[in-house]
Amino acid sequence: MEVAIFGGTFNPIHYGHLRVAEEVREETGLEKILFIPTYHTPHKFQEEIIPADIRFEMVRLAIEDNPAFEVSDIEIKRKGSSYTIDTVRGLKKEDAEREINIIVGSDSFNEITTWHEYNSLFEEASFIVVARPGHPLRDIKKVVTVELAEKFWYDASMKCYKSRDGHRIRYLNTTLMDISSSDIRRRIREERSIKYLVPPVVEEYILKRSLYR
Repeated sequence: MEVAIFGGTFNPIHYGHLRVAEEVREETGLEKILFIPTYHTPHKFQEEIIPADIRFEMVRLAIEDNPAFEVSDIEIKRKGSSYTIDTVRGLKKEDAEREINIIVGSDSFNEITTWHEYNSLFEEASFIVVARPGHPLRDIKKVVTVELAEKFWYDASMKCYKSRDGHRIRYLNTTLMDISSSDIRRRIREERSIKYLVPPVVEEYILKRSLYR
């Protein structure tokens, strides 16, 4: 099975995340989008990040009405720093036939060289790069080293970059919803509404547990 993994703190998950996942599924025809909440994110400050099991539950609630969406606790069970390369290898260990695509925003992809073992990621998985507000899509050849970029060529018929081992880099212009988890947390602290920013079940869960206050 070919799946796309969508990792993040999801602190909390919101409609921006969900819309990106749905448009990726629709554009690529993939059967499954696997949401993977991080345990500990090396690139982000930790003081505002609530416990992983609570973030996992919010994701589960948010996606329960979409049969193409699943949530995985692979990084939460592993604990420690949530490196994408370890997650990809762990998923392949569970199912060697699984083809993995990594959904990543243009903001993160433009800094892919700062990721742990980023060179190995291009050998283990394909990428689906989605535009983020304020972060234009950048060509692979302007993002990674020349040596790595030379392993990919543009396939005009498939509208993506491909490597000799069959991995791809696809760029998608999804609906730009300028919603951020940090803004949602700020609104909660200020006792302002978060209606229409997160699914009702997530809003209810946050308010019932007095999260982010």
